Amino acid sequence: MAEHPEYVLLLSCPDRPGIVAAVSALLFEHGGNIEESQQFDDVRTDRFFLRIRWAATADDAGVEGWRALFAPVAERFEMRWTLRADHSPYRGLVMVSRFGHCLNDLLFRWQSGQLNLTIPAVVSNHRDLEPLVASYGIPFHHIPVTVDTKTEAEERLRALVAEHDVDLVVLARYMQVLSDGLARDLAGRVINIHHSFLPSFKGAKPYHQAFERGVKLVGATAHYVTPDLDEGPIIEQDVVRADHRMSPDELVRAGEEVESRVLARAVRWHCESRILRNGTGTVVFS
Repeated sequence: MAEHPEYVLLLSCPDRPGIVAAVSALLFEHGGNIEESQQFDDVRTDRFFLRIRWAATADDAGVEGWRALFAPVAERFEMRWTLRADHSPYRGLVMVSRFGHCLNDLLFRWQSGQLNLTIPAVVSNHRDLEPLVASYGIPFHHIPVTVDTKTEAEERLRALVAEHDVDLVVLARYMQVLSDGLARDLAGRVINIHHSFLPSFKGAKPYHQAFERGVKLVGATAHYVTPDLDEGPIIEQDVVRADHRMSPDELVRAGEEVESRVLARAVRWHCESRILRNGTGTVVFS
């Protein structure tokens, strides 16, 4: 445990002189000791990005106090910003369908303390993974989705997000498309994972389609969800090699492993306040 409370500030703003100086001066004046600082100046967009973590003194103002102190600086520099207690866990709602590899990986990492995350509920449109979720002692909500019930299902989802004060929704191989309205309402708060074969191999059994074409790379992409299906700002990607000796089932297993790793990294970085939107992309202070 840290000797003093720690906080993380994440911000972006139009680039101009004095940003770092203003933030650093405020922290110094109020007893903040900077422990980590990362910054990026995007010359293409003329925007500045900063992540800074500090420890407070015994006269700590608390998270609301720090936000109040920082607000005038943020206004002066036209910042988009968040300020959180460093070890304050994000509240994450996980959604899944029938493929359980990503869910199982996240639950194990959550239980073993690898993620700055609490999981108040898991939602699925099927009951297949209810026993797995129950084994971790997490409430399971079965919300079936059909063409006729999609609106009602999303209203139930909205109610759960509000009830549990959810910071982040994780689509851990949830095989339903969120409506444009829900995607907009939860902008920057929903992370999805999918295989890297899009747009080449769509629909059912993409790994088997890829096997037939002799692919040599299997990968995965984690991204924020937007109304543009599978085209939201990318957070993380990874690949593993494939070759002619691999069967379709082996290709599937390789894909599941890389999907799990990539999603876990994206969730961890989000819950450590390391990601900032940058237009259609992201800045990740990993």
